[in-house]
Amino acid sequence: MGSQDLADAGFCVPAIKLINFMSGELVILLKEKGKAKQVFDLLDISDATKKDYQSRIRLFLEFTKSQGLNHNTFLKFKRYLKGRNNLAVSSKNKYLITAKIFLNELNRRGLIPVNITQNVKVFSQSRKHKKSGLNVEEVAKLSKELQQLEDNPKNLRLKVILSFLLFQGLRQCEVVRLDIKDVDLVNSLAFIQGKGADDKEAINLHPKTTQALKTYLKASKIADGALFTSQSNNHRSGRLTTRGIRKIVKDFFRELGIDKSTHGTRHFFVSQLIRSYKGDLLNVKKYSRHKSLEMLIVYDDNLKLKEDLPRFYKTFEDIKITNKQI
Repeated sequence: MGSQDLADAGFCVPAIKLINFMSGELVILLKEKGKAKQVFDLLDISDATKKDYQSRIRLFLEFTKSQGLNHNTFLKFKRYLKGRNNLAVSSKNKYLITAKIFLNELNRRGLIPVNITQNVKVFSQSRKHKKSGLNVEEVAKLSKELQQLEDNPKNLRLKVILSFLLFQGLRQCEVVRLDIKDVDLVNSLAFIQGKGADDKEAINLHPKTTQALKTYLKASKIADGALFTSQSNNHRSGRLTTRGIRKIVKDFFRELGIDKSTHGTRHFFVSQLIRSYKGDLLNVKKYSRHKSLEMLIVYDDNLKLKEDLPRFYKTFEDIKITNKQI
């Protein structure tokens, strides 16, 4: 395979001598990030996932500028990520997996002769939640403030978004994908496109969500298109993005002194269901739409651990090591 072959494949490659890959030397130079991003174009993935990959691959491309591309590049990239103390393990895995998919696709297209990602494992990651979701007291504070807000278009949009997050447990991507046509107020249904799903599925709307939707639609007078649109000057009337939702919700949380993420609403939703259904995870799975029970077991374990803490504390209450009583 020569430089012309690489150029024909969509890469801007300078005139270089391609050395036998088995010698561990550089085989391919990916100088232009824009061209490198095109590697993901033929993957059978959603547009949102493609954008994520295209954004994350930048770090790997910067790494190869100094390290080149040879048998050990992927392993060295993992070791480089391991030393990045400013990245969480989950973020490190995202960068590593993106690089792996990128390299595997180069190999599939014949642009590199071997798969250099084999036998390199991702970082071991705890399945327990690192961040806690909203608690009952915080949701009560949200509820009280929402009831006092003036019913203008901005606030009505906020109320419906939080209804979908708190009462339906929707993911942020599922909220922004909603169109007017996806809402059936007569039957209290919404048709959502779930995470990684090709088709839409029907969910039953809580009466509070239905009421919030009716008020919002009547006031906004939106007849077609996206259910939630941006009100910012730069993207006015365009579909609201996940980043936009995070900003809207985070700003509202901050006003109330709640230091939690937008995803914390889903934690609250699932936790409340587990409490209400007394650990019946199969029923919880129907409403939360988790693909497997694994993550719900994590939720259940965390809740049981918190409930059991008083007994754990009491076990050692007779042992004193300080003068102060706790």
